[in-house]
Amino acid sequence: MGLVYATIHLSNPREAALRALQVDALVDTGAVTLCIPEHISVQLKLAAIEEREVITADGSAHLVPYAGPIQVTFENRTCFTGALVFGDTVLMGAVPLEDMDLVIQPREQKLSVNPRSPNIPSAIVK
Repeated sequence: MGLVYATIHLSNPREAALRALQVDALVDTGAVTLCIPEHISVQLKLAAIEEREVITADGSAHLVPYAGPIQVTFENRTCFTGALVFGDTVLMGAVPLEDMDLVIQPREQKLSVNPRSPNIPSAIVK
């Protein structure tokens, strides 16, 4: 399977006057959180909550800001989360994917809402 990208909207729920940003996000179920470049954090006026240590693919450790809250919207789904401010592209990991009940369709290499619950997100909680 190749790389999967999806068009999403990012907004700051604390700054209603700011317009949402439409971005193409790399979707990666092997990643956990949402990562955004610094210029997106600046445009959305996100507050850095703390610093977190991340380990990159080359094994090196970096301290990066964790900012939020940030609202993520894809089609008829939305979630609220924080984001690691790091890198040069938006990366959407497993947490927002699960929260919005989204699935990757490998054959089409695209992101979609869960076809078993197309109108509202579902979750298993026990």
